[in-house]
Amino acid sequence: MWTELRKNRFAPCSGFTLIELVVTLAILGLLATVAMPLVELTVQRAKEQELRADLREMRTAIDAYHAAQLDGRIVMEANGNGYPPDLKTLVDGVKDASDASGKKMLYFLRRVPRDPMSNEPQSVPPQETWGLRSYDSPPDNPQSGRDVYDVFSRSEEMGLNGRPYREW
Repeated sequence: MWTELRKNRFAPCSGFTLIELVVTLAILGLLATVAMPLVELTVQRAKEQELRADLREMRTAIDAYHAAQLDGRIVMEANGNGYPPDLKTLVDGVKDASDASGKKMLYFLRRVPRDPMSNEPQSVPPQETWGLRSYDSPPDNPQSGRDVYDVFSRSEEMGLNGRPYREW
């Protein structure tokens, strides 16, 4: 009996017509094009939050190193100014001068984070993805030198707040 109904050209068929499928795909395509900028914005906001947190963490570690040096817990070089010579020193640690046994170490960072705005390949060490400013360098033209007074992103891109990432 079913085969007799299918042979009848006026019998109702189950399934979707080509027009229904095309309209559905058009609606899905439109929704995808509307959602794509929102996804890109969300990704950029997440990267900016990571950049803010990484800069805050490293700057706090640099300040803690300097404070430990001022407290006499780190031996300062004769011509030094109390800032770490590089970011790796914050991770590797330095000997605590206040410890009589000389075995205690001071650590300021667990790891140097990678600059989230950097386009450097993963083979580049994280400490080389950041721009470094020496204590002797002017703030408007940061240059690396014999110490690390500040860190910044080397990215030339603009943030969502309208300021370049390298000025954060």
